Amino acid sequence: MSTLLPIALLTDFGTEDVYVGVMKGVIAQINSALVCLDLTHHIPPQNVALASFQLMNAYPHFPQGTVFVAVVDPGVGSRRRAIALQTPRGYLVGPDNGVFSHILKDQGAIAAVELSNPDYWYMPHPSTTFHGRDIFAPVAAHLASGVSLTDLGSSLARTDLHQLALPDCQVTGPEITGVIQAIDHFGNLITNIPGAHVTQPTWLIQIGDRTIPSGTTYSAVASGKPLGLIGSHGWVEIAVNGGHAQQDLAIKLGDPATLTFTSVAPAGPQPSPPAGKIEE
Repeated sequence: MSTLLPIALLTDFGTEDVYVGVMKGVIAQINSALVCLDLTHHIPPQNVALASFQLMNAYPHFPQGTVFVAVVDPGVGSRRRAIALQTPRGYLVGPDNGVFSHILKDQGAIAAVELSNPDYWYMPHPSTTFHGRDIFAPVAAHLASGVSLTDLGSSLARTDLHQLALPDCQVTGPEITGVIQAIDHFGNLITNIPGAHVTQPTWLIQIGDRTIPSGTTYSAVASGKPLGLIGSHGWVEIAVNGGHAQQDLAIKLGDPATLTFTSVAPAGPQPSPPAGKIEE
């Protein structure tokens, strides 16, 4: 008997309706022994780019072989393809709309199929509005139970997969210029500058008309003050201690941010620092 693989779900369905529960019910009908874990179901509706970013951040923290199901699917029922991919760490199941772009850019895919075999769907004639129930959840359950990827449908060229245009940061001498690629629940502004690019202990980050010092914790500055730091996700972010950086700094997705290495001392802890926001 093959080893059962865990399933991780990410959607924009929210938790007020039964959609997520129905997907889990379908999975349990196929194999009630499967472990089904929730990443999040509060991706803003139809925000494929943020779903891709959040999935990338979760991906390395799950067991080898995990089946990730991402259903943020504004094109459901249209000509967009339903796909499954094998990656170096496991499997990805969802629409071919760019939701796997970050992982594909970083890790690539070993194999890809279009989910064209109805033997592994929930019903032979899927709803045009709920492929999460009728295609993606049952396919994930079969994969996690040991069905081969090649049994699920026809092979796809990995170069034929739809991918979002993901901007890279630019390194010019002592400056690294990137953009705000995500904004989290706390209002922290997450750039596309990898923390690995920060090779010196002191730096400043310019965003809008503000020049902001760096620190290592949210409480390295006084309450209400902004700072730059490397978040647990591994990217440079801008936060406001005890505040909401997006609102306080009037910044939006895609705005540029420039990091400059400097000899200026980094922000240090206050004598009695207020509690900072908790990332986790």
